Amino acid sequence: MSSAERYAQLLATARIRERPLLLLPRHFSELELQARWFAGDFGRSFTSTAGEEVEIVQFGTWNRAAGPDFSDAAIRIGHSEIVRGSIEFDLADQNWEAHGHATNPAFDDTVLHVFVEAGPRAFFSRTSAQRNVPQVQVDPATLPAGLAANLPLARPGRCQAPLRDLPEEKVRNILDAAAQFRLARKAQRLGRLAELHGRDEALFQELATALGYKQNKLPFTLLAQRLPLKVLRALPNEIEATLFGVGGFLAAPDLAQFEAATRSYLRALWDKWWPRRSELERLVLPPRTWRLSGTRPLNHPQRRLAALAALAADWPQFLRSLGKDDLKATRDFLLSCAHPYWNFHYTLTSAPAAAEMALIGETRATEILANVVLPLRQAQGREVWPDYQKLPARLTNRRLETGAARLFGDDPRRASFLKTVAQQQGLLQIYEDFCLQDNSDCAQCPFPEQMQKWT
Repeated sequence: MSSAERYAQLLATARIRERPLLLLPRHFSELELQARWFAGDFGRSFTSTAGEEVEIVQFGTWNRAAGPDFSDAAIRIGHSEIVRGSIEFDLADQNWEAHGHATNPAFDDTVLHVFVEAGPRAFFSRTSAQRNVPQVQVDPATLPAGLAANLPLARPGRCQAPLRDLPEEKVRNILDAAAQFRLARKAQRLGRLAELHGRDEALFQELATALGYKQNKLPFTLLAQRLPLKVLRALPNEIEATLFGVGGFLAAPDLAQFEAATRSYLRALWDKWWPRRSELERLVLPPRTWRLSGTRPLNHPQRRLAALAALAADWPQFLRSLGKDDLKATRDFLLSCAHPYWNFHYTLTSAPAAAEMALIGETRATEILANVVLPLRQAQGREVWPDYQKLPARLTNRRLETGAARLFGDDPRRASFLKTVAQQQGLLQIYEDFCLQDNSDCAQCPFPEQMQKWT
């Protein structure tokens, strides 16, 4: 039995009592729920409001024109033939009527209406031709942790005392097992994305999410879903302008107020975006989707969007680096990404920086290797754990600090347990599986006892 399987067995045999203590209620926007739907996080098999089995055969693509949210989808109801058409995703079932879909011919090819909240009375989605559209209700409470989560800080837990008495080797072994379990789940998710959208599109979406950091994972995921790699690659000279335009960053500029380099760069982007603006206007992200405050200047989403454009433009070279056995080839490729404007600017309108900056730095390159490249390799059946173990931890965050405080308290060995990406990922997995699922203030959490039985 592998370490990941042993951790899964530990998790399955543990009984977490009552409801979670630390898990805060989530309030999802419609855009985030649509992104989670498209990523397959709700699953692909459902029961309709009429009691019929519904299978999503193809999730389709984000619709660029007026009409349902996703076009070119395919579903199967019961054991019938596959039906092709569009899918509409609403927060409430009655939004179908409230938003005028019932009288809008653009919605006549809708084959499925997905909604979150049901009204007090039964509601039927009908097209302008009076055709009934099957309905599926989804529950955001079932979603796994994903695009965004604000997790609270917490005091040390009951497990810190037994952990302090365990040999370092045993603690590291537990962290490694949890990390292998987490890696396997990421590989499964990426494999599922590849089944839904193809390997390259799945890889592109995951790269976008990794570049989005915690604050902007949602808008980056939306951009990669609304502007698939194959669409961008078909417009090699317009990749950057299209991404910035659909990102909502190319409002009509008053170029006179900017210094020469910025004025020239913005003019080039605008000239390429303007002819395509009307075609893609429906896909443009609302400004409120972005979180522009609270991020370090080097991590500003506009710089990361430039990095995503560079990856899309050099996709064949990126794929060649992935084909090498040594991770160094992919790491070197990521670190070599450069841009004459973004190497010296924090935002589209900022003054030039005094020194040159990396478009993708060491920290983000390591995160991409850990969260995208290695899960992809594992999904392909390749051996990745030795490489995963060697990745050094280059950053920390609030969630890691919270987990470390609960598990290790003031144990002087605490820092030594979090020196690698694998150890950090293992800590996060334990924190999410146990700390966030306990409502007894640690009194009834089974992890301390389960941990002492670990061999």
